[in-house]
Amino acid sequence: MELWYTEKHSDNVGITLKITQTLFSGRSDFQQLEILDTLEYGRMMLLDGLVMVTERDEFIYHDMITHPALFTHPAPRKVLVIGGGDGGSIREIVRHPEVELAVLCEIDGLVIEKSLEFLPSMSSAINGEHPRVKLHVDDGLAYIRQHQGEFDVILVDSTDPIGPAVGLFEEDFYRLVFSALKEDGIMVAQSESPFYHAEIQKNMFRNLRTVFPIVEMYQAFIPTYPSGFWSFAFASKKYHPVRDFDAERAAKRDFHTRYYNENLHLGAFMLPTFAVENIAE
Repeated sequence: MELWYTEKHSDNVGITLKITQTLFSGRSDFQQLEILDTLEYGRMMLLDGLVMVTERDEFIYHDMITHPALFTHPAPRKVLVIGGGDGGSIREIVRHPEVELAVLCEIDGLVIEKSLEFLPSMSSAINGEHPRVKLHVDDGLAYIRQHQGEFDVILVDSTDPIGPAVGLFEEDFYRLVFSALKEDGIMVAQSESPFYHAEIQKNMFRNLRTVFPIVEMYQAFIPTYPSGFWSFAFASKKYHPVRDFDAERAAKRDFHTRYYNENLHLGAFMLPTFAVENIAE
């Protein structure tokens, strides 16, 4: 008997993957978590039935949520990740030698626990042994209220705006993030698919522009996300991701990236017309 997992991206469209087994299925206080083994994409994490990461294409998402901000900010010494319990974002952050502290604040401890158990290639930096990493199982909103003006970069590595992530797309949250950043800080958040989530994006970027002086969208191709066309919001107090980007520093990085590079950094901010028009002021 063949086993297939299907995620609907709309009432009429979805993605389907052939699976070999269910490695874990359980519910935390916040959400349903599954880890499946697929033939095409390796191990795959689902939250409330939606694909979060797969072993085959996670490098794209984690490259793009981390490196554009870390190569734009001239001295990203203290970085916070809200969400991101799989550990992939922290893994990429600590590859930057100038980062002195990388904090992971994930509300759902079960996500961290099962990522350590089943997704070691992503969670290697959150196993408690990395000297520059600190873990907090806590609500991101509560955490940043207690850490005002501390961070150079804050990454919001959240799920879709459902369940525990709903508050991470609202204006009040962005104001808290703004206050938790230093005077030249940068925030990056995943901002859904321009093709399927236009209304979410419109509201999100409107909210961001009421708080941050610099707000831009950039894109990446992630095969297992709705439409494959995914986006990120770059919100900054001072540095523009194109005008202030140090391409020479990015080109001289001493680690290998499979998706991100200094040319793609600039190209990622060049958006198709329909996406620009949707989030226009």
